[in-house]
Amino acid sequence: MNNRLSYGVLINGAGGKMGQTLIRLIHQQPQLGLQVAATRNAAEQVTADFDIIIDFSTPQGAQEAFSLAQSHQKPFLTGTTNLPEAFLQQMQHETKIPVFFAPNVSLSVYFFTQLAQEAARMYRGYGIHLHEIHHIHKKDAPSGTAKKLAEAVCLPASEVTYERMGETVGTHSLRFTSPLDEISLTHKALNRDLFAQSALEIAQWLVTCPAGFYTMSDYAKFKLKEVHS
Repeated sequence: MNNRLSYGVLINGAGGKMGQTLIRLIHQQPQLGLQVAATRNAAEQVTADFDIIIDFSTPQGAQEAFSLAQSHQKPFLTGTTNLPEAFLQQMQHETKIPVFFAPNVSLSVYFFTQLAQEAARMYRGYGIHLHEIHHIHKKDAPSGTAKKLAEAVCLPASEVTYERMGETVGTHSLRFTSPLDEISLTHKALNRDLFAQSALEIAQWLVTCPAGFYTMSDYAKFKLKEVHS
């Protein structure tokens, strides 16, 4: 696959906001070497050839798309959240195709999570408060990103507070508090292009990877190595 100049992408969840954003960005950036080979929504059949599946849909839709990737022996990338534990285990044990999963596919958010983890270590003994805001259409609460952040700072997910407001793309705010001071860290996504662009760049990388399970940690190592080479 490494010698290919262009890769056909099957967008699963094409009718959703992320699916539409992915399609727009692929059309706007031919230099990415990606093209929309097919689109799919829940329970639809796919007859077109494709090289990789990018999924932003529902837990059921993600599982359908994963089965499709397995049957076609093609890479699978998903950013769908609230996935069943059994399905996560299935992806983690895949050995025949490259599989990528992250509850948030933004490299910026991944680095923010690393920053939060380091802050929690430095401000040991401080109280920790995590609040997230998303749009009113988001079904899971707290969000997958918030759960990942909570895990990074050793905060129980049950203590995460959240709001659903308008069309807010995603804001995550951490506060470290003591009787003497307060430290705040916030990541605010301004639009969905942040996530879609990162997903497309991860897809470019994933099609070159051997079979196995990959996360943002693996992609971040690749990007940092690329920067320093």
